Amino acid sequence: MNIVIIGAGALGSYFGGRLQQAGQDVQYLVRKNRAEQLKENGISITSPHGNYQFNDLHITENVNDIEKVDLVILAVKGQHLQGTLTDLKVLVEKGAKVLPLLNGLEHISILQEALGDEAVLGGSAFIIATLDEKGHVIHSNENHDLIYGTLHPSQKKICDEFEQAAGSAIMKVSRTENILIRMWIKYMFITAFSGVTTASNLPIGTIRRYPETNGLLEKVLVEMKELANAYDVGITVENIAQALENMAGLPDESTSSMHQDRRKGLTLEVEHLQGGALRLADKVGLKLPVIGTLYALIKPFEN
Repeated sequence: MNIVIIGAGALGSYFGGRLQQAGQDVQYLVRKNRAEQLKENGISITSPHGNYQFNDLHITENVNDIEKVDLVILAVKGQHLQGTLTDLKVLVEKGAKVLPLLNGLEHISILQEALGDEAVLGGSAFIIATLDEKGHVIHSNENHDLIYGTLHPSQKKICDEFEQAAGSAIMKVSRTENILIRMWIKYMFITAFSGVTTASNLPIGTIRRYPETNGLLEKVLVEMKELANAYDVGITVENIAQALENMAGLPDESTSSMHQDRRKGLTLEVEHLQGGALRLADKVGLKLPVIGTLYALIKPFEN
């Protein structure tokens, strides 16, 4: 399968690397600085599921150099989405479908408007990973899940092909008929996890030791359930309980990618996570006071 990765950060490099390791044709469409880093250092994955080093990478900075493409895995941060649309249009014209793994939900409508409903799959990723100073992937927990599914009836064929291509890859790939619900479950989890860790500037272990701070996680999850329900998406109290159980099982040092970005002084996705939730809430006349407070506390560090 001809797969193009746009966004060769920790997430894109991990899943791209695992797909290449499984024998798929993977190309990385990246900006100049990342291209130079990849050419110099290659990609190394350090993971509980096994380490992998590979230097034979197909890297380009020019979308017109890509001749064959079946699927684009879009793994950029939310603030970089607009900058990918021109390249995505070129790739879709060459026959590609796009599998976005961005946090939040607003990107789906943006991509559908730019590329057409048939071009945009639904997808979500569950992984805690970061890049080290050489641009190598440090995967720090057991989760390396990629969930995907159709948002349009015409996408069954590409989903069949990706299911076969990813079947032998060292990652947990799940195809679901309820991808929109699964995306909301991820959005609910990451809005709580990223919001509380980033606003407090603390890892999950420290947060769990203080009931008052730990309680913020459940309050955010409840607000996100109300938001999803307002959009007729059936998030339940059981989903909240599962999210809390998942967070309770994380190692003490675990934290969100947004908190890691705050530590590094990088741009934060607060506008696309907490800000996106607030905008969706405004459209249906819903108030999200806890999420609004976390948003206000994080915003000065957005960079």
